[in-house]
Amino acid sequence: MIRSISLVSLLCFLAGSISVSAQERHNAGGRTEQSGSIRRALEVTINARVLDDEQTVIWSQDEKRTTIPGTPVTIKLVGSNLVVAAQFTPYIRRQGSVLVAQGQIWIDNKGNGMSYYTSIQTIPMDFNEPIYFFPLGTSDPSIEIIITVNPQTNANLPEVSSNTGNEN
Repeated sequence: MIRSISLVSLLCFLAGSISVSAQERHNAGGRTEQSGSIRRALEVTINARVLDDEQTVIWSQDEKRTTIPGTPVTIKLVGSNLVVAAQFTPYIRRQGSVLVAQGQIWIDNKGNGMSYYTSIQTIPMDFNEPIYFFPLGTSDPSIEIIITVNPQTNANLPEVSSNTGNEN
């Protein structure tokens, strides 16, 4: 019960931060160039949210990022006594695409010190299919991360700079 109350108070103050990152360089045709290879760009949509005991959303953040197969998209959620770092790496294969989800969680348990948990899952994936990832499990309250992967269309491509310097 004490853990549940502590987790609820932590999740209420989760409005700390969320960051999402992926590096890419684009060329014409919706393809991404990296280290001399050209692969189809993917759009990864991430919805991170905190749900209370009644499954009501008490905090939510949406992000869209571009990546290529095999390159992770990373998110970090920071609360008052909780840090969640997760990487989502899409792999597109002929025999079935997968999303590899890796999570690391640090929880400061008052009086018991810091706890660390890690997980890795390989999840079958189809384009435009939401994938649910629960870094703390399905306990109440919970953190829920919903990932959707789609091929990037030409209309979604960012503009490409013509300079040859280091692009980020």
